[in-house]
Amino acid sequence: MGKLETNKKQKQDALLNTAFDLFTKQGIAKTSIAEIVEKAGVAKGTFYLYFKDKYDIRNKLIAKKASQVFRKADDALNRTGFTALEDRIIFLIGNIIDQFNTDKTLLNFISKNLSWGVFKNELLYSQSADIDFYNIYSSVFEQAAPKYKNPELLIFMIIELVNATCFSCILYEDPAPVSVLKPYLFDAVRQIMKSQEFPSPQR
Repeated sequence: MGKLETNKKQKQDALLNTAFDLFTKQGIAKTSIAEIVEKAGVAKGTFYLYFKDKYDIRNKLIAKKASQVFRKADDALNRTGFTALEDRIIFLIGNIIDQFNTDKTLLNFISKNLSWGVFKNELLYSQSADIDFYNIYSSVFEQAAPKYKNPELLIFMIIELVNATCFSCILYEDPAPVSVLKPYLFDAVRQIMKSQEFPSPQR
């Protein structure tokens, strides 16, 4: 990367990091672009080289942060010996839950947007994304045995289930602490995956 490209990335990262700090401390509605650029130490015109408005930078942040969460989970998975797809998915879910349980600010920021729409529509073309999980996990399902009826919808359902059930359990321990929820959630995910398998060919 040349000096010019490095400088551009530094400015973009400064804007993203500053926006994340402000959004999580005072909310998106109360944060202005002028405040973001002032605290990031860049000119206001520079902001518009990378983002259309503060909602665009929010979307890029969601893509970036979600990507980082899944990269950490995937890196951890690659250090295990799991080969069965069900076991790999359960491990990823557990790791992601643990990350959110450790960083509740991050959970608050992206959990309501942790859906397949984010991964398919944002991560594929966002320069803020670290990793293209849509293609990675499409490939994983293509290579998996057994085969599943609609892998994209299956992953969407799993992400939404994790999203919906973990938020209150992590933040408020309601209706139970997330440690109590996990075994039930993992069992539900396994059942969903089994229900979406194509029947094994009869010999």
